[in-house]
Amino acid sequence: MTERKPPGMSFETWVEGQIAQGMARGEFDGLAGAGKPLSSRALDQTGYEWVLEKARKENLDVFGMLPPGLALRKERDDLPRRAAALPSEDAVRALAEDYNARVREFWRRPQESRWSPVPGLADVEALALQWREGHPPRPAPPVEAPPVRRRWWRRRS
Repeated sequence: MTERKPPGMSFETWVEGQIAQGMARGEFDGLAGAGKPLSSRALDQTGYEWVLEKARKENLDVFGMLPPGLALRKERDDLPRRAAALPSEDAVRALAEDYNARVREFWRRPQESRWSPVPGLADVEALALQWREGHPPRPAPPVEAPPVRRRWWRRRS
């Protein structure tokens, strides 16, 4: 971790000093793309596009970069897919109720902007019905009748 900027020193001087110290320690040796010019495509990208591309290259979760309201909306759109993979209807209901609790908590918090997206609640019954349609009840295993016991004196004949 770097030390704090000393008071009275300009920010540019302090940053240049940090870079010079890193170069002296060899921390910039062997970096990928060293000595190569930037691609023209990188120059045409906006900061947002560059961040998304970098996150995809490094397999990072893009949901984490979304504003909270939009992330909850995306999660609501993804609920049917996640519910289909669950083993029971109770698990589906718990998933939807957990989502709805987080949305209600979001509604209670003050928002950064009045134009921020407001997510809606998930329909628990519709998700459960959709899960039931995709997972018909399994037939009960056949019950075998117990074997008939014969008396030993009847077996002889």
